[in-house]
Amino acid sequence: MIEAPHLTFGLDTPGISKGHLVVPKGADSESLLLPVLSLNKGEGPSLLITAGCHGNELEGPIIARRLLDWLPDAQKCGRIIIVPVLNPPAVEAWSRNSPVDGLNLNRVFPGRADGPLSERIADAVSRVLLPMVDTVFDLHGFGPRWEFAPASTTHPIADADLMRKTLRMAEAFKLPVTLIWDGPDTRGMFDTVAQSQGKVFICAELGAGTVDSDILTIAETAVGNALISLGIIEGETECPTFRHQQSSRTLGTLPSDLLKSPARGIFEPRCSVLDEIKQGDLIGIVHPMDPWSSSSTDIRAPSTSIVCGVRSGEHVDVDEAVALVARPVNL
Repeated sequence: MIEAPHLTFGLDTPGISKGHLVVPKGADSESLLLPVLSLNKGEGPSLLITAGCHGNELEGPIIARRLLDWLPDAQKCGRIIIVPVLNPPAVEAWSRNSPVDGLNLNRVFPGRADGPLSERIADAVSRVLLPMVDTVFDLHGFGPRWEFAPASTTHPIADADLMRKTLRMAEAFKLPVTLIWDGPDTRGMFDTVAQSQGKVFICAELGAGTVDSDILTIAETAVGNALISLGIIEGETECPTFRHQQSSRTLGTLPSDLLKSPARGIFEPRCSVLDEIKQGDLIGIVHPMDPWSSSSTDIRAPSTSIVCGVRSGEHVDVDEAVALVARPVNL
Protein backbone atom coordinates (compact mmCIF):
# COMPACT_ATOMS: atom_id res chain seq x y z
CA MET A 1 0.00 0.00 0.00
CA ILE A 2 1.28 3.46 -0.95
CA GLU A 3 1.72 5.77 2.05
CA ALA A 4 -0.45 8.89 1.91
CA PRO A 5 1.13 12.35 2.13
CA HIS A 6 0.37 14.02 5.44
CA LEU A 7 1.29 16.79 7.85
CA THR A 8 3.14 16.11 11.08
CA PHE A 9 0.99 18.67 12.93
CA GLY A 10 -2.53 20.10 12.87
CA LEU A 11 -3.33 23.25 10.92
CA ASP A 12 -6.32 24.10 13.10
CA THR A 13 -4.20 24.80 16.18
CA PRO A 14 -4.46 28.52 17.09
CA GLY A 15 -1.30 30.60 16.87
CA ILE A 16 2.00 29.49 15.35
CA SER A 17 2.55 25.84 14.47
CA LYS A 18 5.59 24.30 12.81
CA GLY A 19 6.15 20.91 11.24
CA HIS A 20 6.50 19.14 7.93
CA LEU A 21 4.53 17.97 4.95
CA VAL A 22 5.60 14.35 4.46
CA VAL A 23 6.09 13.37 0.82
CA PRO A 24 6.17 9.55 0.86
CA LYS A 25 9.11 7.60 -0.47
CA GLY A 26 9.10 6.14 -3.95
CA ALA A 27 11.25 4.17 -6.32
CA ASP A 28 13.66 7.10 -6.82
CA SER A 29 14.05 8.47 -3.27
CA GLU A 30 13.23 8.13 0.39
CA SER A 31 10.45 10.21 1.93
CA LEU A 32 10.91 13.99 1.82
CA LEU A 33 10.02 16.41 4.62
CA LEU A 34 8.92 19.86 3.45
CA PRO A 35 9.04 22.47 6.25
CA VAL A 36 5.62 24.09 6.83
CA LEU A 37 4.61 26.98 9.09
CA SER A 38 0.99 27.67 10.01
CA LEU A 39 -0.13 31.05 11.37
CA ASN A 40 -3.71 30.71 12.58
CA LYS A 41 -5.53 33.81 13.85
CA GLY A 42 -9.05 32.43 13.43
CA GLU A 43 -11.72 33.78 11.09
CA GLY A 44 -10.64 35.45 7.89
CA PRO A 45 -8.85 34.68 4.63
CA SER A 46 -7.01 31.39 4.16
CA LEU A 47 -3.74 31.78 2.26
CA LEU A 48 -0.99 29.44 1.09
CA ILE A 49 2.42 30.98 0.33
CA THR A 50 4.89 28.75 -1.49
CA ALA A 51 8.40 29.29 -2.84
CA GLY A 52 11.30 27.30 -4.25
CA CYS A 53 9.33 25.48 -6.93
CA HIS A 54 12.22 26.09 -9.34
CA GLY A 55 15.58 25.62 -7.67
CA ASN A 56 17.40 28.42 -9.51
CA GLU A 57 14.86 31.08 -8.51
CA LEU A 58 15.90 31.96 -4.98
CA GLU A 59 14.05 35.25 -4.52
CA GLY A 60 10.96 33.34 -3.35
CA PRO A 61 12.61 31.29 -0.59
CA ILE A 62 14.36 34.41 0.72
CA ILE A 63 11.12 36.42 0.85
CA ALA A 64 9.29 33.50 2.49
CA ARG A 65 11.93 33.43 5.21
CA ARG A 66 11.75 37.21 5.65
CA LEU A 67 8.00 36.87 6.22
CA LEU A 68 8.68 34.52 9.10
CA ASP A 69 10.53 37.36 10.89
CA TRP A 70 7.59 39.80 11.09
CA LEU A 71 4.35 38.25 9.89
CA PRO A 72 3.49 36.35 13.11
CA ASP A 73 3.33 39.67 15.01
CA ALA A 74 1.67 41.62 12.19
CA GLN A 75 -1.09 39.15 11.36
CA LYS A 76 -4.54 40.24 12.54
CA CYS A 77 -6.82 37.47 11.26
CA GLY A 78 -7.14 34.44 9.04
CA ARG A 79 -4.83 31.51 8.45
CA ILE A 80 -1.55 31.55 6.52
CA ILE A 81 0.35 28.41 5.53
CA ILE A 82 3.93 29.00 4.40
CA VAL A 83 6.11 26.46 2.58
CA PRO A 84 9.48 28.24 2.11
CA VAL A 85 10.95 25.56 -0.19
CA LEU A 86 8.70 23.31 -2.27
CA ASN A 87 11.50 21.55 -4.11
CA PRO A 88 14.56 21.08 -1.84
CA PRO A 89 16.56 18.84 -4.23
CA ALA A 90 16.28 21.45 -7.01
CA VAL A 91 17.18 24.35 -4.67
CA GLU A 92 20.22 22.50 -3.36
CA ALA A 93 21.34 21.84 -6.94
CA TRP A 94 20.44 25.41 -8.08
CA SER A 95 18.52 23.78 -10.90
CA ARG A 96 15.19 24.61 -12.53
CA ASN A 97 14.35 20.91 -12.74
CA SER A 98 14.79 18.31 -10.04
CA PRO A 99 18.13 16.47 -10.11
CA VAL A 100 16.30 13.39 -8.79
CA ASP A 101 13.94 12.84 -11.74
CA GLY A 102 14.77 15.61 -14.22
CA LEU A 103 11.22 16.99 -14.04
CA ASN A 104 9.95 20.56 -13.80
CA LEU A 105 7.75 20.58 -10.69
CA ASN A 106 5.57 23.32 -12.17
CA ARG A 107 4.61 21.10 -15.10
CA VAL A 108 3.49 17.96 -13.22
CA PHE A 109 0.55 19.16 -11.08
CA PRO A 110 -1.67 17.70 -9.69
CA GLY A 111 0.93 14.95 -9.49
CA ARG A 112 0.71 11.23 -8.78
CA ALA A 113 1.06 9.36 -5.51
CA ASP A 114 3.03 6.59 -7.24
CA GLY A 115 5.05 8.82 -9.57
CA PRO A 116 8.62 10.14 -9.42
CA LEU A 117 9.56 12.57 -6.65
CA SER A 118 8.38 15.76 -8.40
CA GLU A 119 4.98 14.23 -9.03
CA ARG A 120 4.78 13.06 -5.40
CA ILE A 121 5.54 16.60 -4.19
CA ALA A 122 2.81 17.98 -6.45
CA ASP A 123 0.41 15.29 -5.23
CA ALA A 124 1.13 16.09 -1.58
CA VAL A 125 0.58 19.82 -2.06
CA SER A 126 -2.55 19.29 -4.18
CA ARG A 127 -4.17 16.84 -1.78
CA VAL A 128 -3.11 18.14 1.64
CA LEU A 129 -2.54 21.91 1.43
CA LEU A 130 -4.53 23.24 -1.50
CA PRO A 131 -7.96 22.19 -0.15
CA MET A 132 -7.26 24.16 3.05
CA VAL A 133 -7.01 27.61 1.40
CA ASP A 134 -8.84 30.06 -0.84
CA THR A 135 -5.81 31.95 -2.17
CA VAL A 136 -2.28 30.98 -3.22
CA PHE A 137 0.81 33.16 -3.65
CA ASP A 138 3.53 31.18 -5.44
CA LEU A 139 6.81 33.13 -5.30
CA HIS A 140 9.16 32.75 -8.27
CA GLY A 141 12.00 34.56 -10.01
CA PHE A 142 12.18 34.54 -13.80
CA GLY A 143 15.47 32.66 -13.79
CA PRO A 144 19.14 33.61 -13.79
CA ARG A 145 19.52 34.21 -17.54
CA TRP A 146 16.96 36.97 -17.92
CA GLU A 147 16.34 40.58 -17.05
CA PHE A 148 12.69 40.72 -15.99
CA ALA A 149 10.50 43.38 -14.45
CA PRO A 150 9.04 42.24 -11.10
CA ALA A 151 5.50 41.16 -11.91
CA SER A 152 2.42 39.50 -10.48
CA THR A 153 1.15 37.14 -13.14
CA THR A 154 -1.84 35.06 -14.07
CA HIS A 155 -3.06 33.22 -17.14
CA PRO A 156 -6.42 33.94 -18.78
CA ILE A 157 -9.17 32.11 -16.86
CA ALA A 158 -12.39 30.96 -18.50
CA ASP A 159 -14.43 31.66 -15.35
CA ALA A 160 -15.06 35.41 -15.64
CA ASP A 161 -15.71 35.89 -11.92
CA LEU A 162 -12.52 34.05 -10.93
CA MET A 163 -10.58 36.01 -13.56
CA ARG A 164 -11.85 39.27 -12.07
CA LYS A 165 -10.96 38.25 -8.51
CA THR A 166 -7.53 36.98 -9.59
CA LEU A 167 -6.67 40.12 -11.52
CA ARG A 168 -7.76 42.32 -8.62
CA MET A 169 -5.51 40.31 -6.30
CA ALA A 170 -2.60 40.48 -8.75
CA GLU A 171 -2.91 44.24 -9.01
CA ALA A 172 -2.93 44.52 -5.21
CA PHE A 173 0.78 43.57 -5.14
CA LYS A 174 1.46 46.93 -6.87
CA LEU A 175 4.50 45.48 -8.61
CA PRO A 176 5.75 47.37 -11.68
CA VAL A 177 3.82 44.97 -13.91
CA THR A 178 0.63 42.95 -13.52
CA LEU A 179 0.83 40.46 -16.38
CA ILE A 180 -1.95 38.43 -17.98
CA TRP A 181 0.23 35.89 -19.71
CA ASP A 182 -1.45 33.99 -22.54
CA GLY A 183 1.22 31.32 -23.02
CA PRO A 184 0.96 27.89 -24.63
CA ASP A 185 2.79 25.92 -21.92
CA THR A 186 0.25 25.75 -19.07
CA ARG A 187 -0.42 22.02 -18.75
CA GLY A 188 0.55 20.67 -15.35
CA MET A 189 1.11 24.10 -13.80
CA PHE A 190 0.28 24.70 -10.14
CA ASP A 191 -1.95 27.67 -10.98
CA THR A 192 -3.97 25.73 -13.54
CA VAL A 193 -4.83 23.08 -10.94
CA ALA A 194 -5.62 25.64 -8.24
CA GLN A 195 -7.83 27.68 -10.55
CA SER A 196 -9.72 24.56 -11.61
CA GLN A 197 -10.73 24.31 -7.93
CA GLY A 198 -11.88 27.93 -7.82
CA LYS A 199 -8.80 29.24 -5.98
CA VAL A 200 -7.31 32.68 -6.55
CA PHE A 201 -3.72 31.97 -7.56
CA ILE A 202 -0.99 34.56 -8.13
CA CYS A 203 2.44 33.68 -9.48
CA ALA A 204 4.81 36.47 -8.43
CA GLU A 205 7.88 36.74 -10.67
CA LEU A 206 10.21 38.58 -8.29
CA GLY A 207 13.13 39.43 -10.52
CA ALA A 208 15.74 37.60 -12.55
CA GLY A 209 19.47 37.37 -13.06
CA THR A 210 21.27 37.59 -9.73
CA VAL A 211 19.43 37.94 -6.43
CA ASP A 212 19.52 41.69 -5.84
CA SER A 213 18.90 43.48 -2.52
CA ASP A 214 16.79 46.20 -4.16
CA ILE A 215 14.62 43.59 -5.88
CA LEU A 216 14.17 41.75 -2.58
CA THR A 217 12.95 44.98 -0.97
CA ILE A 218 10.49 45.48 -3.83
CA ALA A 219 9.29 41.89 -3.49
CA GLU A 220 8.80 42.08 0.27
CA THR A 221 6.89 45.35 -0.08
CA ALA A 222 4.70 43.83 -2.78
CA VAL A 223 3.79 40.77 -0.71
CA GLY A 224 3.00 43.10 2.19
CA ASN A 225 0.69 45.09 -0.11
CA ALA A 226 -1.16 41.91 -1.04
CA LEU A 227 -1.53 40.90 2.62
CA ILE A 228 -2.95 44.35 3.42
CA SER A 229 -5.42 43.99 0.55
CA LEU A 230 -6.58 40.66 1.96
CA GLY A 231 -7.06 42.24 5.38
CA ILE A 232 -4.56 39.88 7.00
CA ILE A 233 -2.32 42.73 8.16
CA GLU A 234 -2.90 46.46 8.62
CA GLY A 235 -1.02 49.28 6.97
CA GLU A 236 -0.78 51.58 3.96
CA THR A 237 0.10 50.07 0.58
CA GLU A 238 2.79 51.63 -1.58
CA CYS A 239 4.13 51.25 -5.09
CA PRO A 240 7.76 50.16 -4.72
CA THR A 241 10.36 52.09 -6.71
CA PHE A 242 11.82 50.24 -9.71
CA ARG A 243 14.15 51.90 -12.22
CA HIS A 244 13.54 55.21 -10.43
CA GLN A 245 9.80 54.95 -11.09
CA GLN A 246 6.85 54.33 -8.80
CA SER A 247 4.21 52.91 -11.09
CA SER A 248 2.19 49.78 -11.69
CA ARG A 249 0.51 48.83 -14.94
CA THR A 250 -1.51 45.91 -16.19
CA LEU A 251 -0.24 44.29 -19.37
CA GLY A 252 -1.27 41.33 -21.49
CA THR A 253 0.61 39.01 -23.80
CA LEU A 254 -0.22 36.74 -26.72
CA PRO A 255 1.65 33.51 -27.49
CA SER A 256 3.43 35.37 -30.30
CA ASP A 257 4.83 37.89 -27.80
CA LEU A 258 7.45 35.41 -26.58
CA LEU A 259 10.12 36.23 -29.15
CA LYS A 260 12.47 33.45 -30.19
CA SER A 261 15.83 33.36 -31.89
CA PRO A 262 15.75 32.40 -35.58
CA ALA A 263 19.39 31.24 -35.47
CA ARG A 264 22.10 29.82 -33.22
CA GLY A 265 24.63 32.25 -31.88
CA ILE A 266 25.46 34.85 -29.24
CA PHE A 267 22.49 37.00 -28.30
CA GLU A 268 23.14 40.71 -27.81
CA PRO A 269 20.20 42.52 -26.16
CA ARG A 270 19.41 45.97 -27.50
CA CYS A 271 16.61 46.85 -25.09
CA SER A 272 15.82 46.82 -21.37
CA VAL A 273 12.76 45.89 -19.36
CA LEU A 274 9.90 48.42 -19.39
CA ASP A 275 11.21 50.02 -22.58
CA GLU A 276 8.34 51.17 -24.78
CA ILE A 277 9.03 49.97 -28.30
CA LYS A 278 7.40 50.39 -31.69
CA GLN A 279 6.89 47.84 -34.44
CA GLY A 280 10.21 47.17 -36.09
CA ASP A 281 12.37 48.44 -33.22
CA LEU A 282 15.49 46.40 -32.56
CA ILE A 283 15.10 43.93 -29.67
CA GLY A 284 18.46 42.23 -30.06
CA ILE A 285 21.00 40.70 -32.41
CA VAL A 286 22.12 37.09 -32.76
CA HIS A 287 25.77 36.87 -33.79
CA PRO A 288 27.11 33.65 -35.39
CA MET A 289 29.95 31.92 -33.57
CA ASP A 290 32.00 32.10 -36.76
CA PRO A 291 31.69 35.70 -37.99
CA TRP A 292 32.99 34.74 -41.46
CA SER A 293 30.37 32.04 -42.09
CA SER A 294 27.21 34.18 -42.02
CA SER A 295 25.95 37.59 -41.01
CA SER A 296 24.29 38.55 -37.75
CA THR A 297 20.50 38.34 -37.42
CA ASP A 298 18.31 41.15 -36.12
CA ILE A 299 15.30 40.43 -33.92
CA ARG A 300 12.71 43.19 -34.11
CA ALA A 301 9.51 44.04 -32.30
CA PRO A 302 6.42 42.58 -33.99
CA SER A 303 4.22 45.43 -32.75
CA THR A 304 4.10 48.47 -30.52
CA SER A 305 4.55 47.05 -27.03
CA ILE A 306 6.43 47.14 -23.73
CA VAL A 307 9.41 44.93 -22.89
CA CYS A 308 8.67 42.70 -19.89
CA GLY A 309 11.76 40.51 -20.11
CA VAL A 310 14.90 40.14 -22.18
CA ARG A 311 17.49 37.40 -22.23
CA SER A 312 20.90 38.14 -20.81
CA GLY A 313 23.65 38.07 -23.42
CA GLU A 314 24.52 34.39 -23.94
CA HIS A 315 24.62 31.65 -26.52
CA VAL A 316 21.15 30.70 -27.74
CA ASP A 317 19.79 27.95 -29.99
CA VAL A 318 17.21 28.18 -32.74
CA ASP A 319 13.70 28.78 -31.30
CA GLU A 320 15.08 29.64 -27.87
CA ALA A 321 13.21 32.51 -26.20
CA VAL A 322 15.08 35.82 -26.04
CA ALA A 323 12.43 38.37 -25.07
CA LEU A 324 8.87 38.79 -23.83
CA VAL A 325 6.80 41.81 -24.78
CA ALA A 326 3.29 42.86 -23.79
CA ARG A 327 0.84 45.72 -24.19
CA PRO A 328 -1.58 47.59 -21.92
CA VAL A 329 -4.87 45.86 -21.18
CA ASN A 330 -8.05 47.88 -21.03
CA LEU A 331 -10.43 46.23 -18.57
